[in-house]
Amino acid sequence: MKHFLMALCAAAALALAPPARAQEEPIRAVIEAQIEAFEADDFDTAFTYASPTIQGMFGNARNFGAMVKGGYPMVWRPDNLRFLALEERGGRLYQDVMVRDLEGALHILEYQMQEGENGWKINGVTIRRATEGTA
Repeated sequence: MKHFLMALCAAAALALAPPARAQEEPIRAVIEAQIEAFEADDFDTAFTYASPTIQGMFGNARNFGAMVKGGYPMVWRPDNLRFLALEERGGRLYQDVMVRDLEGALHILEYQMQEGENGWKINGVTIRRATEGTA
């Protein structure tokens, strides 16, 4: 009986929490759309994919765009990108993306995602590690 109750509780927990895997497609779509907006220098649209917290930090699309150009040039002008693991940690979802910049260097970016009433938003990006050269 004890094992049955434990299994029942585990099944209930899985049923109540949407699996990270089910969120892969909408999360990837948000990240891709923001990068496409960056490539087009459409910072107004790119800013709409940022969470309210990020929008509050930068205040407007112009400030946000300047930060991306200066701090994340591999996202502003990527050569190639590939989605890696989507992980749940501490109740939050993190999407890893490998980006090759225009000079051929690889970067692993960790996107912290936040779900709101209007879907997924990007709540921060951390450069986890970078490699020199090409692979």
